Amino acid sequence: MKIAVFPGSFDPITLGHVDIVKRALPLFDKIIVAVGRNANKAYMFPEEQRIAWIKDTFKDESKIEVGQYSGLTTRYCTEVGAQFILRGLRNPADFEFEKAIAQTNRKLKNDLDTVFLLTASGLSSISSSIVRDVIRNQGDYSQFVPAAVRVPN
Repeated sequence: MKIAVFPGSFDPITLGHVDIVKRALPLFDKIIVAVGRNANKAYMFPEEQRIAWIKDTFKDESKIEVGQYSGLTTRYCTEVGAQFILRGLRNPADFEFEKAIAQTNRKLKNDLDTVFLLTASGLSSISSSIVRDVIRNQGDYSQFVPAAVRVPN
């Protein structure tokens, strides 16, 4: 069984994230969208809310599970039996950053490969940090996030 972990903070999940997961579905038997906990990061939305949004977004996709973890992504991949890490690339800067992480992960666990998918061109400008800024400033964020993401005003 080919299992991929798509790790991230998903603060909040965006249409770019959804694009990557949906296009990766034919490649894997199961994709685990894994919400990572980073003690050094201040999140805008609580973990429970982020997980609920992801579950709602993919509720009709039987091959998608939602998980959560702290610590090394490679360790989590071992725990869930994943052979692949799924990552999306929006631009050349993403590639350089993700390449370094992928090479480190490969050294930590030599049977774990990272699969990169390019974000669809119309979605490549969307990032969770930009969405959070739009939300903080009471802008219309709905065009950047799946329908499940609802933020009270």
